[in-house]
Amino acid sequence: MSGLAGFSIEALHAALTRLPRLADLSADALEPMPLKGVAHDHVRLRGRRLVARIPRWSQLGLDAWTALERQAAAFQRAEMSGHTPRFAGLLPPGDGLPLGALVVGEVEGHTPVLPDDMPAIARALAALHRMAPPDFHEPLPAPPDPVAALLAQVERQAEWFDRADLSPESRALIAEELAAARAGDLAPPRETPMPLTAVGVDVHPGNFLIDAHGKAWFTDLEKLQYGHPASDLAHASLYTSTKWDPEVNAELAPADVDAFIQAWAVAVPGDLADEVRPWMKQLRRLTWLRTLSWMARWSVEGATLSPSMPEHLRAHMDAHATDILRPERIEQVRREWR
Repeated sequence: MSGLAGFSIEALHAALTRLPRLADLSADALEPMPLKGVAHDHVRLRGRRLVARIPRWSQLGLDAWTALERQAAAFQRAEMSGHTPRFAGLLPPGDGLPLGALVVGEVEGHTPVLPDDMPAIARALAALHRMAPPDFHEPLPAPPDPVAALLAQVERQAEWFDRADLSPESRALIAEELAAARAGDLAPPRETPMPLTAVGVDVHPGNFLIDAHGKAWFTDLEKLQYGHPASDLAHASLYTSTKWDPEVNAELAPADVDAFIQAWAVAVPGDLADEVRPWMKQLRRLTWLRTLSWMARWSVEGATLSPSMPEHLRAHMDAHATDILRPERIEQVRREWR
């Protein structure tokens, strides 16, 4: 079994048994799980209610140790939300495990069914958003102006719009949206408060599991940091996200999005909900542009970013990138704030 840098199941087992609580773990207890995303492999530790989370590559462009330490901090801090897997250990990079791994608690649940499970996802996000940044937030980022930071990320990734095979119509529409985002034409008045909380960032519905009690668990904390809650609310409910995972593959109606936002609003303190509302449209545009630029990159480099993906998953990703970068789909999404 291998990822981008390659890892061996034997090396994984050896590393796991160096953890005191897993010293007696048998090799046949390791059960590779089906690949769902593009950045990690997962191996279940049968009988232990644990999962090894093995990076295939860093989506943030970090070296192996920095990426592992950041993810470990994310799992440890988010655990108090009650909606993320517990942190159980770190396996350092080494021979046969070049990017290392994390050990986290296993969550038993099913992929969300939309729109029915969107309120549960809203409550999970609310639990994260109730967490303010600590005084010492490193190694997790906490930009003082998360909106400017998100725009800067879009600017860095915008080169992929030029490198991707987009139609002239798509290029023109994206250029309009980029110009409008730079001008801040959806920004609220300058004196509007800028909330800063824990945010999951990669909160598309496929990164949640719904347990037997209907509770949503956010499972992919690679990008967790401190930022603006409105970006999470956008990413969880935009067409570009709800169609990303082939097991979710749903489109929300405007009423579904409204109900999702309302479920979140009643689960957070009233002052936080009031501070977030004025930023909804601007952050929805910026978050959408962030996703579009990432998918433009995927359309160019997908085969090299995450090799050995199952063909059905690669085909879905490729088709999704093609769909969301069509001018008709771009027009559909941007009508939300026009």
